[in-house]
Amino acid sequence: MNSLDGSDSTGGDPAPVVTRKIAAEAATWIARLHGPSRSPEMEQELREWLSRSAAHRHAFEKCTDVWQEVEGVSVADVYAGVAARSLNAALAGERRWARMRWPLAGLLAVLIAAAAFAAHRWWGVDVYATKVGEQQLLLLEDGTRLSLNTDTQVRVEIDSARRSVRVEWGEAIFEVAKDPYRPFVVRVADSEVRAIGTVFAVRLPGRSTDHRDEPVAVTLIEGQISVRSAVGDAGQGVASAQPVTMQAGDRMLLVGTQGRPGVPAMEHLDRPHLDRLVAWKRGEIVFDNIPLPEAVAEMNRYTRTPMVLIGDATALRVSGLYQTSDSPAFARAIAALHGLQVHEHAGRLELATTH
Repeated sequence: MNSLDGSDSTGGDPAPVVTRKIAAEAATWIARLHGPSRSPEMEQELREWLSRSAAHRHAFEKCTDVWQEVEGVSVADVYAGVAARSLNAALAGERRWARMRWPLAGLLAVLIAAAAFAAHRWWGVDVYATKVGEQQLLLLEDGTRLSLNTDTQVRVEIDSARRSVRVEWGEAIFEVAKDPYRPFVVRVADSEVRAIGTVFAVRLPGRSTDHRDEPVAVTLIEGQISVRSAVGDAGQGVASAQPVTMQAGDRMLLVGTQGRPGVPAMEHLDRPHLDRLVAWKRGEIVFDNIPLPEAVAEMNRYTRTPMVLIGDATALRVSGLYQTSDSPAFARAIAALHGLQVHEHAGRLELATTH
C-alpha cells in the first residue's frame, strides 16, 4: 500500500491516499516556494493545487514539517526512502538542527528536488491490497472513495488526463468523484466499466477453487455506467464490444470469453437486493435460501480456517445474517439447523452429514 502515513482503514473516515507522484509534487512545491523565483502567481498556483484533494494538502503539510526542521537528511536517505515508496522514510532521522539557515535551506531544496526526480522513476501505478479477512477504505487523489473487500487487489492510475483502476482479483465498491473531463474507468477481466460520478461494485472471483467458475459481477448502486469489452471491436473481453448502459439497481453477470477468443460472451442482467450485496461493508453476510455449498464457499472468502463439507449437502439451504469474522459461529448454527456434525481437523472446520 502506498501512503505517507501508512494508514489501513477498516471503517470511519478514509485516509487520504498519497501516491508517489503527489509526494514528489509536494516536495517540488516546497523547493520552489523557498527558491529565488517565488511570486504571487506561483502562490496562486499552489493554492489551486492544494484545493484539488485532501491528499495534496496532507503531502504538503508533511513536506512543510520537514522544511521547518531538518531531520537528519542525506542524499542516500532520500533515494533509499523514495525507492521504498515512503517519503516519511526518506525524511526520517534524528533532529540535528533546531533552526535552519539559508545554506541549509538551499541544501534541503536540492535534496527535495532530488527526491522528486527520483520519485519520477516510480510514478505510474499504485497498488492497494487486502489480505483474507481484511477490508480497507481509501480516499483516492481525485476524491473517489474506494472500499476493498477481503482478499482484493487493485492497481490505480490517476493523473491529469485519466482515472483508471484495474481490479486484479476480489471485490470493491467505487464511489466516484464527478469529473466530466476525466471519466473513471475500471478494468476487470478484459472488460471496462466507464463512469463520471456514480457508485458501483465490481467482483472478480478466481483466487479460490471454490469461486473460480463464478461470473464477474458489476452492480450499479447509484448513477449510470456503461460496460463493454476493453479491447474495442475485437470482442475478446468478457463483455461484448457494444457498450451496455446500466441503470441504478442493475447487476451484470459476465461469463466466459476471457482467454477464449471467438467464444460468444454471455451477459445476464438482474436486480439483486442491494443491501445484501454490500452487507460486507458492515462485516456481515446475508443469505436468502441459497444452497449450503454456496454459503460455505462465501464464508470461506473471509477466513484462513476454511470450512469443508463432508458428505452430500447439496439439498440443504441457508438463510440468515452472519458475521464475516465468525466462521465457527456460522458452522455451529448450520450444524444445529440441519443436524450436522462439526469437527476441527487439520486446520479446517469440517461440517459432516450424519448419514
